[in-house]
Formats: sequence, structure tokens, C-alpha cells
Amino acid sequence: MEFNWRLKIIIIGTVSGISLIILLCLIYLCCRKNSAKDESGEMGNSDFDEEEEDEEAAVDEKMETEELISFPGGENMTVHDILDAPGEVVGKSSYGTLYKANLERDNSVKLLRFLRPACTGRMKDNSGVIQILGFIRHPNLVPLQAFYSGTRGEKLLVHPFYGHGNLAQFLRDGNGESHKWPIIYKISLGIVRGLDHLHTGLHKPVIHGNLKSKNILLGGNYQPYLSDFSLHLILNLKTSQEMLEASADQGYKAPELIKMKDASQETDIYSLGVILLEIISGKEPIDDNPPPNQDPYLPNSMRNAIIDHRISDIFQPNLFRSQNNHPNAATEECLLVFFRLAMACCSPSPYLRPDIKQILSKLEEIGQ
Repeated sequence: MEFNWRLKIIIIGTVSGISLIILLCLIYLCCRKNSAKDESGEMGNSDFDEEEEDEEAAVDEKMETEELISFPGGENMTVHDILDAPGEVVGKSSYGTLYKANLERDNSVKLLRFLRPACTGRMKDNSGVIQILGFIRHPNLVPLQAFYSGTRGEKLLVHPFYGHGNLAQFLRDGNGESHKWPIIYKISLGIVRGLDHLHTGLHKPVIHGNLKSKNILLGGNYQPYLSDFSLHLILNLKTSQEMLEASADQGYKAPELIKMKDASQETDIYSLGVILLEIISGKEPIDDNPPPNQDPYLPNSMRNAIIDHRISDIFQPNLFRSQNNHPNAATEECLLVFFRLAMACCSPSPYLRPDIKQILSKLEEIGQ
């Protein structure tokens, strides 16, 4: 019996020891499991999310397919017509390049605007905007005839090519035509009519967002065409903000506009006012070397000229000095009404600026 009792004690002790070891192992494994869960939870807020985002980005990138969307005037274009067209660079910006391209199959000249992939949004986010812009047509707006999206995210806008340059060049290249009232009045009226169509002639107002003299192209007989309207909607947020900063550096930004996404009809009107002042004065929106005690910004310098009774500083000399009976001259009354209208557009308060219908009505009265 003693032997059996001792045997029982040994067996019980052995079993208890094994059980204790197993229990310790289970406790250790549970601790490891909980620790792993905690680590995976921390990862889910950082590395794991980044991996998921990378995977989503990869999927999005794979979803970018080559696509050509044609609009009126570009129905017969093919991808090969556009991509294989020999061309020359006619302009550059931080977000893209402008090309004058010769489409050999139909012997036509087009303006191609290439947008860098890093500066644009995804095609699936832009398709609605592209469809709207593609069907906007007006005698004073540059039409979008085709839109190409490549597999790497590159985008290409196809427009007609206008061979007379832009308004900024016209005003500052010494061309004597820029001092003739009938011509600058025609250009001004065309600009206002184009902007009026964007603001009031469509189902919903379309904001230009980047109105400046370089974005007004000239066709035959000095017909003006507004280009680049709503281009900021195709660009990503960072690039569109850079566009706004460039507009501020060039003197076209309304004082209340902080972010490009907040561009409005009122901010377009401010930019229009600066352009009208450029046209009638022949001066730059910002004077890089202003005389002592003179504001470099054109609207402010014009206000100061009125206060100081320096009327001769307001108008282009040839306009101001011309005799009223000259066919290319304007009456002093016409010039003053034009000037007051431009200054009203440049009011520091957006609530005091006239709307585009009021501007168009007043400008048409001047020409009567």
C-alpha cells in the first residue's frame, strides 16, 4: 500500500507539473496574441493604412485608360492625329505646356494644351467638368474640341489656334492699333460678352477663375476669345492654388479671394476690371518699378491719379490727345464712362462691384 501511495503521489505530482507548464504556455500565448492585436491596431492607423492607400492608388492608376472625347469641331480627330502631330512650343506654365500643332491628315492647325499628370485630378473625377466645358460655345470663347486622357494620367486639351497672339502682347508690343478706340472698344465688348455667356448664358454659372490679358486670344479682325475658363477645376488642389498665387503676383486677384475653390462671379469681375484698365491705360497690372510714393497695383494707382488730378496718367496718350473728329478717337465722355466702369469692377468690396449684365449694358451704351 505504501508503494502504491508513493506511486500515486509521483503520478499526481507529474501530472500537476505538466498541467502547470501547459497553463503557463497558454498564458504566454494569450499575452502574445493580445500584444499582436495591439500592434496590428497601431499599424492600422499608420503603415497598414498607407499600404491600403498604396493599393487603392495602384488600382486607380490601373483604371486610367487611354481615352479621347470629341466635341463639336473635333468629331473626326483620332488619338494618332493628336499625338503624332508635329508642333512647336508656344507657351509654358507650372502645370503644362502649349503647343501649336499641325494635324496632317486634315491639314489643320490646333492649339494643344498638355497638362502634367502630377498637376491634375483623376479622370473619373474630371469627366463631368470636361463634358460641360466641351459643349460651351460662344463667338468670344475658345472652344474645347477634344480631350485626351492617357494611361499615365496625362491630359491634353485640343482647341483652335488663333494666330494673332494674346491681348497682353497686343497692348505692349508697340502695335499702333492698340491706340485706336474702335479696336480697343471692340475687344473690350467681346471680352465682356464672352464672360456674360459664362456667368448667365448657361444652365449654371461657369466661373472663369483665371481671367487675365494673357488668357484672351485674338483672332482675325481683333476678335477676342477667352481661354482657360474653369481650367482650375481639372487641376488638383495644390496646383489650382499655385495658379491663384500666380494670378496674385500678376495683379489680377480679387483682394477677398484666398483659395481658388472660392472663386466666384465677383472675383471674375475684379479681374475683368483690371483688364479694362490695362486696355484704356496701356499699363501693366503691376508696375515692377513704380515712381516714388506711387502704388504698384494698377487699380490703386488709377485711384490716386484721380485724387491728385493727374487725368493725363489714366488714358493711353494717343487716346487722350486725339481730336474728337478723328475716326479713331473717342470722346472724353466715352473714355470717362469706360474708366469709371473699370474702376467699379475693381472695387475692394465684392458687394459694390457691378454684375456682368450691368457691365455689358453700360458698355453697349458707350458704343451707341
